[in-house]
Amino acid sequence: MTRSFIIVRRTLLALLVLHCSLAAPAQESQNKNSGGDKESSQSGLTGAGAGDGEPMAAKSGRADGLGNPLLGGERRPLYRLRPSDVAEVTFTISPEFNQTLMVQPDGYVAVKDAGMVYAQGLTMAEFSDAIRQAYRGYLHDPEVAVALKEFEHPYFVVGGEVGRPGKYELRTDTTVAEAVEIAGGLTSQAKHSQLVLFRRVDDDLVETRVLNLKKMLKTNSLREDAHLRPGDLVFVPQNAISKIARFLTKPSMSMYANPAQF
Repeated sequence: MTRSFIIVRRTLLALLVLHCSLAAPAQESQNKNSGGDKESSQSGLTGAGAGDGEPMAAKSGRADGLGNPLLGGERRPLYRLRPSDVAEVTFTISPEFNQTLMVQPDGYVAVKDAGMVYAQGLTMAEFSDAIRQAYRGYLHDPEVAVALKEFEHPYFVVGGEVGRPGKYELRTDTTVAEAVEIAGGLTSQAKHSQLVLFRRVDDDLVETRVLNLKKMLKTNSLREDAHLRPGDLVFVPQNAISKIARFLTKPSMSMYANPAQF
């Protein structure tokens, strides 16, 4: 075996070892990338297979969520009992305790053989738990089902310079302009450029919004017309000319003021 052949052979072996040493890290990097793609693909799922196993649909839009409506958070509150609401209570094993309860003005209900139970402000699930606790001394592990039978229907109120001020049932999606028409329309003394919408956010905070119904009707555009929510109050103020009309005679009134501008 010649010396030149030995040199060539050693060179080929060195190149083969170098190729193997470079190929191993590349394969490992490829495996990591494929694993990362798999993880990102898994994290992109929605529904029961997403994330940590909790459905994404359950994370958003949950009933009685804690989102702050002032900060744009979504909130879907559960109904809470109010005075005059009527609930039907049914006992699965002890039907002799079945009863229909009305929430009194003080917020209590008179429960058969168990005294007074406070119900105002409770959800149906919380009220069911309260009834169950009230019967702990009478029944062993009572099974209770509660159903809401009568309640105050959603409503809105229209006041001020309209034909029929009052309280109206909110049955369908209704805007401020539609509410004014339901209430008999505007009177001749209405200031329809400054309708005020009052909306209660909580017990201590009321949101107000001024709407220019005159502009909306003039431009044939109702994009700014607000949609009502249960409990909203729409107030139509009196225009300036009608406030001073009783102090002016008709000739002087036409001389100094044009009613069309109000």
